[in-house]
Amino acid sequence: MTTVFKREMRIYWEDTDAGGVVFYANYLKFFERARTEWLRELGFSQELMRLQDGVMFVVGSTQTRYLRPARLDDLLQVSVELREMGRASMLLFQQAFCGERLLAEGEIRIACVKSQSGSAQHSDLLPTRMPAALTRALEPLNP
Repeated sequence: MTTVFKREMRIYWEDTDAGGVVFYANYLKFFERARTEWLRELGFSQELMRLQDGVMFVVGSTQTRYLRPARLDDLLQVSVELREMGRASMLLFQQAFCGERLLAEGEIRIACVKSQSGSAQHSDLLPTRMPAALTRALEPLNP
């Protein structure tokens, strides 16, 4: 299995400012979408994990470098690479390219938390172990 997952994404008007340049915070959205598709390719739906396992993922921290702008109609390749895996979190390295041009990159720490859907305690979101099946699927990707 490849250690770097890649997903293509087109830049639309809603992603840009009045000058047709991607708003910097939207790279975090692109990274999020790529992470979701990465998990899907591994066989995991975040909604099913929330409903069946009672867990969900939240971003604990990000460190992002913006190098070049993306523009309206650009086709990006957004990557996900597992850098570190713990029992309740993982550190991912992500990049956004347009062709050969590196536009943005960052490290994102994702935490697994208990999902208290429908409960008054929903805001507590306490850290918890990732589901065993996900841990097994990620183990071959763990450096």
